[in-house]
Amino acid sequence: MKWTNTLSRTLAACAVLALLAATAKPSKAGSLSADTIALFPKETGEFAYADLKKARTMKWFPALQEQMLPERFRQFEKFLASAGVDPNTQVEELAWGLVGQSAAKQEGKATSTDVPESEQIVGIALGNFNPDSTEAYFKQQKLATSKSRGYTLFAFGSGAGPNDLFFFFIDSSKAAFGHKQLLEKMIEIRYGGEEGLMSNNKLFSMINEVNGSGVVWAVLDASYTRLAMGQLAPEVQQFPEAAKLVQNMQSMIISATASSGLEAKFQAVCGSPEDANTLSQLMTAGLLYKKYQASKDNPELGQLLDQASVTPSGERGDQDVGERRSDDLADQEEYLRVQDVIRRDC
Repeated sequence: MKWTNTLSRTLAACAVLALLAATAKPSKAGSLSADTIALFPKETGEFAYADLKKARTMKWFPALQEQMLPERFRQFEKFLASAGVDPNTQVEELAWGLVGQSAAKQEGKATSTDVPESEQIVGIALGNFNPDSTEAYFKQQKLATSKSRGYTLFAFGSGAGPNDLFFFFIDSSKAAFGHKQLLEKMIEIRYGGEEGLMSNNKLFSMINEVNGSGVVWAVLDASYTRLAMGQLAPEVQQFPEAAKLVQNMQSMIISATASSGLEAKFQAVCGSPEDANTLSQLMTAGLLYKKYQASKDNPELGQLLDQASVTPSGERGDQDVGERRSDDLADQEEYLRVQDVIRRDC
């Protein structure tokens, strides 16, 4: 199965982005409004955001499009373009969520150690739209449609397949796309008939923590974190003691910021401070192995990995990947001070 998981794309993207970002312009982090976050389903397992307006000014934007943005969004962009909508100028921000399913969950036997075996997507593109003219065009094309509380959902394909995507305009600044079931749930949330993501205390608290901290960011619940660890650090899985640590992991936060360079940060929340310390040691060993391999096969990637670090902090294991360039002595001193605080907190 081909996964569209944000984390697997993020790791590849960060390697490319950090190598391209040496001359990137300073960028203030984007922030997603609470009313948009609230529209996503409570059971969302992975939630991500990209400030496309800022990202388009960066040299690494093509890599972001290719490696990180969900394939379903690119299909949606083409769909909008056929109606005369220019995604490059009219879509400024993107938020998307993944709702995972496992066989055990579908049978009502879900456990805390399950990982997603399939998933559905729902997303919101934010920008400036003309819903009346766009909907009129699609009606002329006689696309398959579905009605929900007065909204018209337009199908990308036949509208009959389980994997067919739909879209509708929430208003002139928000266009929603995704699987029909989740779009209908989004509409119910808007009308108070379903609980939204703000009712998911764990995920929403992480969103509040990272929101506004980067051009691109994502949060993952326990099931997606376990899945991500197998993709982010497969070398760690070779250690016998790693399996239990991974099963006990609670969540993960990813953020990427851009100024004179690009810096990506992965924060994994473990089951205990002891787990975080052990996992940090295992990931450090795995990182050394990656550096050794890359030094022979991909020197540029090896150079990037030389700048990566793994640091336990309480119940968190933090991995920083990227470049930090600054001619400002005060900034450098602040960075050193923060690093010292982290070390003393470990």
